[in-house]
Amino acid sequence: MEQEFDERKNYMKETLRRFERMLKTDEKEFFDLDTYEQVAEHYLDQGDWEKAIKACDLGLENYPYSLELMLSKAQLLANRTQFEYALDLLEKAGLFHPGDSEVLYMQGAIYNLMGEYELAVSILEGILETAEEKDDIYYQIGQTYQNWGKYDKAIENYKKSIAGNLNNEHALYELAHCLDLLGQLESHLDFYHELVDRDPFSHHAWYNLGIAFSKLDQFDEAIKAYEYATLVKEDFASAFFNLGNSYMNIEAYEKAKSNYLRAIELEGPQPETCCCLGASYEKLGQFETAIGYYHQAVKIDNQWDDGWYGLGVCMSELHRWHESVGFLRKAIQITELNPDYWLALAESEYRLGNIISSFEAFEKSAEIEPANPDVWLKWSLVLFDQGNYARACDLLQAAVDELPQEADLYYRLCVYLIHAGEYREALLNLEIALTLDYDAHIQLFEFFPDLEKQKALYRIIEQYRQKS
Repeated sequence: MEQEFDERKNYMKETLRRFERMLKTDEKEFFDLDTYEQVAEHYLDQGDWEKAIKACDLGLENYPYSLELMLSKAQLLANRTQFEYALDLLEKAGLFHPGDSEVLYMQGAIYNLMGEYELAVSILEGILETAEEKDDIYYQIGQTYQNWGKYDKAIENYKKSIAGNLNNEHALYELAHCLDLLGQLESHLDFYHELVDRDPFSHHAWYNLGIAFSKLDQFDEAIKAYEYATLVKEDFASAFFNLGNSYMNIEAYEKAKSNYLRAIELEGPQPETCCCLGASYEKLGQFETAIGYYHQAVKIDNQWDDGWYGLGVCMSELHRWHESVGFLRKAIQITELNPDYWLALAESEYRLGNIISSFEAFEKSAEIEPANPDVWLKWSLVLFDQGNYARACDLLQAAVDELPQEADLYYRLCVYLIHAGEYREALLNLEIALTLDYDAHIQLFEFFPDLEKQKALYRIIEQYRQKS
């Protein structure tokens, strides 16, 4: 068996070499229909659309009635958004192969891409009457309704697809996505449990139960489901990856690390997995190792902004501010509208003494995500550290107006007002903070190392507690 596989592999390698030589020299070579179909499929799978379409064209010159080559070329034209050309070719294919379900299926898929949803659904539903395996058709109908914005109908068809084939992973994934969009995941947990009961040895069923729990932030339950998925399928890289993510969410960083390493062992280093593994080492305080994995991520994909951001954060933790700024600016070049990138840049610029650049970065972060209290707290802290209490107070007052339910903002404003000598205003803000989150008052004492001031604050807080 292994010898046969090697022979097929060598044959294909030689065939591709001959085909590419023909493209370069324009010398005609004979290939039978199967070979043209295999070459076209190979380049299509590799994402080399130019060579794939040349294989289709050359094949159709010699075998003009080949359904496989016409379908492959139509797929390539659709990938290039040349929908009208693709439909013309499919119409021709329909004349040679009347009523062929694959031709009709692709027509429906292309009308979906064109936004002709009603026509797409009509064509696809027409195929259901004669199709033996209906799950892919129901899936494509679900896709059409999803693109149409009719999520209830999409859900209905995804469920029909799964009823026909429990292992249609695309239908399972899109179902979870639609349920999440409509806020119906929790009410459908019984449906996911039924899938597991229907086939306890379906790794897809366990995996998607895990996804449902993950989307609901029920990470302990998600972990159980993903672990079952990996027991059923020991080389299930995606389940190990999601298991790592779930452990990260419950701050079990060692276990997260182990599962990311297993995912890499199974499918090789991917930029996302390398970044997540780097993040787990970062959380464990092992910054040099984290840096190694972040470097690996950006080496695989130079445009992977999370990798550059991770490098910037680790350099900041190691007080290597110049390097931190460089990496963070690289991340921002790729994804400008990420508030976390600007916030990290603001802090590193401040550490370098670049006050103006720091404030510009804080301002940009706040502009992108004004509802993030961390931006206001860190920005105001820079002003406070400079002794500019009035501006720190003004900034936090603006933040309080924007986020009136954030207790931390009132506590911090209280601190700044005390330092500014505005005691009456400080007490008013302290009372609001205590009302919103009494237990969070402990943060006040970080700003007042003097024991007498701590005692005074404690007495005020105790008076409030007794009154309430």
